[in-house]
Amino acid sequence: MSNTDETLALCALNKLFGYTPAKVLPLLEDSAGAWSLFQNPDLGLDKASLDWAAGELERVRAGGFRFIGLTDEDYPEPLRACPDPPLGLYLNGTSSPAEIFSLRPMVAIVGTRDISPYGKDWCQRIVRCLADAPVQPVIVSGLAIGADGIAHREALEAGIGTVGVMATGIERVYPWQHEALAARMVRTPGCAILTDYPLGTAPVAQNFIRRNRIIAGLARGIIVVESKSRGGSLMTARYGCDYARDVYALPGRADDLRSAGCNSLIREQMAEIITTPEDLAARLGLGAPVRGSGGSWITGPEGYRNALEKHYGTGAGPGPDAIRLGMAVYRQRGIGPEELAAQLRLPYPHVLQLISLMEADGFIVTDLLRRCTARERR
Repeated sequence: MSNTDETLALCALNKLFGYTPAKVLPLLEDSAGAWSLFQNPDLGLDKASLDWAAGELERVRAGGFRFIGLTDEDYPEPLRACPDPPLGLYLNGTSSPAEIFSLRPMVAIVGTRDISPYGKDWCQRIVRCLADAPVQPVIVSGLAIGADGIAHREALEAGIGTVGVMATGIERVYPWQHEALAARMVRTPGCAILTDYPLGTAPVAQNFIRRNRIIAGLARGIIVVESKSRGGSLMTARYGCDYARDVYALPGRADDLRSAGCNSLIREQMAEIITTPEDLAARLGLGAPVRGSGGSWITGPEGYRNALEKHYGTGAGPGPDAIRLGMAVYRQRGIGPEELAAQLRLPYPHVLQLISLMEADGFIVTDLLRRCTARERR
């Protein structure tokens, strides 16, 4: 039996038992390898799947991707130790599997697609703080709209690795809005996208549950930024508990639907509460963050005002209006442009221009409805 035969057999088994890998794992442990299972007539495995796998691996090579079988030395060890690891992984990235999986610990950050300004701000702050830690992690998430995309982008901006786990074939990025983000991850050293689904797999609903267990299995710890009472983030957190991973949740208002899942994880003692990003980094075993590479802290209303005045000045131009708007946003998280225009007695178009300027400068964050929240780290 050659390594090529073993990879071929694992690729075939991954297709046959992709949703139920635990069924075949005992057979693999008691045999001479995956290839030998297809030579055992008592098991009744379809040998035609080997022909399919040969074509699949050729298409993988032609596309510039990799297939890593469960018994391959490049397979990520934390995932291999789970009770139901994927039998194979498809990988797309410029770095070697060893550089992606073995050099740094992985930390998962997940959350709702409908993320609030509060959640966006905290997601960015957490990633930046982890990037400042003595042991920099690789950020793992699901490449979805919302918290996932924010975590991936912030990791790229902070210069640390990030891995996106997909619920589709490796050649098909979903959602399409993240095609450019995925391409950037693929070409950035230490980053990658991966999946356990064969080429051509479409993004159907049931695929995402299978994807979530990989996110949990890869990670040392799982951070849930925001989650409704039901959703993939909670599923990832529950997988993390099953795999004996550390799970952390960002608390939110009791009446905020986007924080209901996080609050329930904390209440049910399935997750530890997040209080500060620095404390979180320490509890993850990454060490105390060294401030500097990820930006500077702005503390309290006076610190925020001082930062605004230093950046915009107090003379002519948009400076005074930007300072007034910034302080209004600081006092009222989630305030919209209409309210700001009325409260500050400024023209609505001017308020929209100020919001765009201050978001680009890193002082505020907005959601899809342009509701604003002050960002206390820049």
